[in-house]
Amino acid sequence: MKNNTDISGDFHSNTCYSFTMNLAEKYKEVRKRSEEICKPLKTEDYVVQPISDVSPPKWHLGHTTWFFETFVLLPNLIPYSEFDPRYNFVFNSYYETVGERVLRTDRGNLSRPTVEEVYQYRAHVDAAMNLLLEKELSAALHDLVILGLNHEEQHQELLMTDIKYILGHNPLFNAYTDKVARKKTPKDEFVNEFLFIPEGIYQVGYLGDGFCFDNELGRHPYYLQAYKIARQQVTNEEYLEFINDGGYRNHRYWHAEGLDWVRNNYITAPMYWHNIGGVWHNYTLNGMKELDMDAALCHVSFYEASAFAAWKGMRLPNEFEWEAAAKQLDWGKRWDWTNSAYLPYPGYMKADGAIGEYNGKFMVNQMVLRGASEVTPPGHSRISYRNFFHPHLRWQYTGIRLAQ
Repeated sequence: MKNNTDISGDFHSNTCYSFTMNLAEKYKEVRKRSEEICKPLKTEDYVVQPISDVSPPKWHLGHTTWFFETFVLLPNLIPYSEFDPRYNFVFNSYYETVGERVLRTDRGNLSRPTVEEVYQYRAHVDAAMNLLLEKELSAALHDLVILGLNHEEQHQELLMTDIKYILGHNPLFNAYTDKVARKKTPKDEFVNEFLFIPEGIYQVGYLGDGFCFDNELGRHPYYLQAYKIARQQVTNEEYLEFINDGGYRNHRYWHAEGLDWVRNNYITAPMYWHNIGGVWHNYTLNGMKELDMDAALCHVSFYEASAFAAWKGMRLPNEFEWEAAAKQLDWGKRWDWTNSAYLPYPGYMKADGAIGEYNGKFMVNQMVLRGASEVTPPGHSRISYRNFFHPHLRWQYTGIRLAQ
């Protein structure tokens, strides 16, 4: 048996940015990226909210700005002139400590503030933040700014997925960008081998002196029986076999809740898949394209992921199995659903005040995803990162990795 094998929570691509560049420079880079994401949009695109889970792009731009104004500037920069006190009600997301807010389902009803005014709000806050970042910050304030930047990077990924939902559910299926899509991978490069991981006690959770979210702490030992885990994610072609074999109609593969979800919502394929004249297509950021059979499957729910695994005679890995194997896996194309409920690690402590509402209050009725996706900002992902969503959701870049 292995004993206390170390699997530190390395960054997937970059080291922690707080040590690789000046904080003021990083602030400008992150804030610019959010606006760059929105450049291809038309004004009308900024205000659309097709479903409650999707927030209008304008709201994302305002909310991430509100975070810096509310938690960084107002308590720490004197004098600071608040841009508009009413924005606290408009752009607060879920922080009960901060006060009342617009219902999440009503964000699409906000014709005001205008898109132009939201950009003015961002410029106002950025100018004040630039003044603050010229000063010597306390360790606590420095960490708060770092949290704010990671928070905005989270919203950049949400922004991309929300934009895709907005455009991908418009009957015109307009492309977000006309840039050349990623080239198809030659089929002979796809060999989905299974990696054997021996029985043992593995250390899980973040290890290092860079940034991590509080839900990645504390690091602790976890016993795993021997298992195998796929090096690659399930492809579109593999999932199409499941569809063609009647997988959505066979109750044997589904959780009861999942089967109810399939029947009540008439689910017959992953989100964005369309059978046009007998040929499968899917909506991409480049518009409607014929389905790339060799690409990693995307936009499936936990229910679908679990049912597919059952159809294959396998299962989904739990999050600790995923973390123990991550350094030897190909990850970062799609978030991997795991078979783990989103729960606190041993010794988890919520921070005081509003910041304590960031993760802990959501540790119920959600499943953990591990990895990253093609729309995750560079340097934002790491092995110990824990994403989480309700099991029926699939508008994020979610995929399947098998275990046995």
